[in-house]
Amino acid sequence: MQFILLKKQGHLVGYMGDGINDVPSLHEADVAISVDDAVDVAKEAANIVLLKSDLSVVLDGIVEGRRVFANTMKYIFIAVSANFGNMFSMAGASLLLKFLPLLPKQILMTNLLQDLPAMSLASDNADEGWITRPHRFNFKFIIKFMITFGLISSIFDYCMFAVLLHINANEQLFQTVWFTESVISAVMLMIVLRTTLPVVRSKPSKRLLLTSGFIIAFTAALSYLPFNHLLGFIPIPLFMWKYILGVIAIYMIVGELSKRLFYKYNRP
Repeated sequence: MQFILLKKQGHLVGYMGDGINDVPSLHEADVAISVDDAVDVAKEAANIVLLKSDLSVVLDGIVEGRRVFANTMKYIFIAVSANFGNMFSMAGASLLLKFLPLLPKQILMTNLLQDLPAMSLASDNADEGWITRPHRFNFKFIIKFMITFGLISSIFDYCMFAVLLHINANEQLFQTVWFTESVISAVMLMIVLRTTLPVVRSKPSKRLLLTSGFIIAFTAALSYLPFNHLLGFIPIPLFMWKYILGVIAIYMIVGELSKRLFYKYNRP
């Protein structure tokens, strides 16, 4: 059988049948499909039973499955690279500074604010490349992605550290500025890395845009809110914003260029 040869070549194979003669093939297939009016043994051997005799149901299922897989992989790519970068930055800063670069409650708040828009990736639009051809979970690709973009993230964290040390920032200002820059840049980079295409050519979902915009605005305003002291923050001096926005802007440009170069030599 042709589908057995395809399986031996490493492909995942689906088979659709409704008769007794199809039962052995249904058992061999990775995805066995039958229809509601098939013989009972064929329906029992099937993983999926179509209630509607229309192949468009299968096509819709494939498209939706690939979209879900694409968005799942986006979350994994972004989460592991962000966590790796934060770990690397936190470890280095802890060695260089006489105080904690971020307090435990500030780290928890960082994770919360970064994860809220990341959860909206579930509703995101998938690029055509993820829909038109099948993909598999590629652990080696994830490791390469994590190291590449995690280290780039850390480089710009250290740039922010250098600015703060240059102006002799005290402990609270250091923590407030790094927290703010870290969250805003992570959310913006998520928009860049969610697609293999140039960021201007791939439209995010409305939910992702709204969630990301809200988190960026909230983070920027957080140090000026009345309860800022509960998190150990102080108001950020206005002159510091030129450094924060400058680092973030360069980070986004480098992130986009690095992404294009990365996908030129690596395929998910």
